[in-house]
Amino acid sequence: MSYLEDVEFQDNPDPRCPCLLLLDTSGSMSGAPIQALNQGLQTFQMDIVKDALAQRRVEVGIITFGNGGVRQIQDFVIAENFQAPTLSASGNTPMGEAINRGIEMLRARKDQYKNHGIAYYRPWIFMITDGAPTDSWQAAAQGIESEESNKGLAFFAVGVASANMNILSQIAVRPPLMLQGLNFVDLFLWLSQSQQRVSNSKIGEQTALPPPGWAVV
Repeated sequence: MSYLEDVEFQDNPDPRCPCLLLLDTSGSMSGAPIQALNQGLQTFQMDIVKDALAQRRVEVGIITFGNGGVRQIQDFVIAENFQAPTLSASGNTPMGEAINRGIEMLRARKDQYKNHGIAYYRPWIFMITDGAPTDSWQAAAQGIESEESNKGLAFFAVGVASANMNILSQIAVRPPLMLQGLNFVDLFLWLSQSQQRVSNSKIGEQTALPPPGWAVV
């Protein structure tokens, strides 16, 4: 156990609500899409701290896949301390590897909670992509199915523009949603409000999420 971990959990022993973003930064996201995604992340940063409990309980982590391969660009940090990164886009779409890394990152974080006696809500993985995986994704899909069936996490997939919704529906247990245009601001407001609802609920209880008005019906 690290000293920093000890201090972190002593200073704030609240239950944690981890939310891991898996963000596609492949070449097809360059230009308007990546600009809109960055704007959405800034919106999320500003909105999540409006709720006193969410800013102490929600933890945000980010893994990108595309530009520079699979990169963990934000370790888990409480929402109060989250600073939206500025992403750039290039390269291919190693989605399978990103999902596997995300599952590992969440397992490690849950171990840290357990070691410090910190309660936690079911973690979220929230993945956004505008394409199809350029690597093997079948093992990642099995990992998601296994984690979902054990209530180890909740996995959400959002397709943008030309995303391969057929493959996304094979990876995700709950049906993937398609974003209306590049409406990332409303998407991230929804994510913020959903995390606020979860972090204000009792651990283990079903939380009604707001309707996803940003999705194509």
